[in-house]
Amino acid sequence: MNKIADIVLKPNSLWQKVKKTTEHALSCGALKSIPTEYELIKDNDIDFLVRIVTNLDRKDNAKKQQKKLGKDFNPFLPYEKDLFVADISETHVCLLNKFNVVDDHLLIITRDFEEQETLLTLNDFTALWACLLQVDGLGFYNSGKIAGSSQRHKHLQLVPFPLIPELPKTPIDQIIATANYQDNIGQIPCFNFVHGITKILSQDNNNSLELAQQSLESYHYLLKSLNIATKQEEKPEPYNLLITREWMMMVRRSQPKYESISVNSLGFAGALLVKNEQQMQTLKTLKPLTILEKVAS
Repeated sequence: MNKIADIVLKPNSLWQKVKKTTEHALSCGALKSIPTEYELIKDNDIDFLVRIVTNLDRKDNAKKQQKKLGKDFNPFLPYEKDLFVADISETHVCLLNKFNVVDDHLLIITRDFEEQETLLTLNDFTALWACLLQVDGLGFYNSGKIAGSSQRHKHLQLVPFPLIPELPKTPIDQIIATANYQDNIGQIPCFNFVHGITKILSQDNNNSLELAQQSLESYHYLLKSLNIATKQEEKPEPYNLLITREWMMMVRRSQPKYESISVNSLGFAGALLVKNEQQMQTLKTLKPLTILEKVAS
């Protein structure tokens, strides 16, 4: 068993560090925010938050540069110092997402290289909870390219609440409450694809290790129940993982996009991104839940 990494992130320090790093990264040009406009599109009692990109040039240019550097280029090893937010533990650090769509979008990366498809560990969950206890938001993990990941180096992500002023937390919060539970796994009636939800008992618990252990147990239970990985040592099928202070959800994936609309974990929280007006019209015609059903399995 791997050693449990000590948390080095000081209590009540992360948000201040995020704001300070953001100010610095913007001033020196390291942070390349992608401007968007958004619209709420209702589908089956979910107000889907759909952002439309108004300028993708920055990210497209960066992708071209990465291709020149070769397929093995790793932006996290070494990571860009101007995007560094904090040391979380002996195994993980926190960075700003260089090409953020959502303000204060954080990356929780392993110090040493690990493949993005490898199963999450207790140290991964401990690092995530160390941040989540200080910044209330949505944590998520895209397990591989089919699940919407763009980098091979293992990284979890955290976006703070509210995602937009109109929504206190996620667009799916109301329908999470409609989930039917059997054997401690919830199913949302309007989600016609393989998924599972477990409840997280984080209230009055500020122990990141205890919460990480609880999350790890639920994580392996979901992997097995959804037939994503029946043994801990095997390579899992592609999946998305979403985690808040109240619940964890896992979705099995079959393809990265449908009708050119890419979907990562945020899509299953009710937040989608389209690149142009044509994709927006496609989304409105097909409906967001149809897109999710097509990319899940």
